[in-house]
Amino acid sequence: MNIQDSWEKALKHTKVVRPRAQELQTFSDTELSYIFLAEALVNAGDTIVRKGQVMVEKPAIILPPNLPQFDGFDFEKEFHINQDMVTNFFLIRGVSFPSMKYNNKTDSLKIYDGHVEKAIGYYSDMLERREDVNAGLIVGPEDCWQFSVLIFICTQVARSSNSDIRRIIERFRKDK
Repeated sequence: MNIQDSWEKALKHTKVVRPRAQELQTFSDTELSYIFLAEALVNAGDTIVRKGQVMVEKPAIILPPNLPQFDGFDFEKEFHINQDMVTNFFLIRGVSFPSMKYNNKTDSLKIYDGHVEKAIGYYSDMLERREDVNAGLIVGPEDCWQFSVLIFICTQVARSSNSDIRRIIERFRKDK
């Protein structure tokens, strides 16, 4: 599948089941933990569970001239395209990122014995029991997980943007 088809598939099928409750940090980097669930492509009835985190650099109102970097998303390996091509792909579609660097680290890749709906219930309950306000739960297609994770990140950034602007203005007034 090419990058355009994967992007469209992720847009159509990605669902943020449980967003991160805690807002992103305004003046420092934020680690966004996630659990990504997908129907197994090989073993029907099983669910792929990808746990990881993305380190998001602190938001910037004035972006440096460099373009965003997407480390650890395996675009080169999966789609045979380099960083510049990924950035151009997003820019052409009007998708911009308010930070410079997104560093994804996959902690584990496991198989859950059961359908996605059952896995959603299991992991939702687990996050609730742990009172985990830092992790998000995402469901999407396994063959375009990178885009699903980026969609999750963008929703989290959008949720935090109003309070980020307010905090930046407050700091500016305080420092004046």
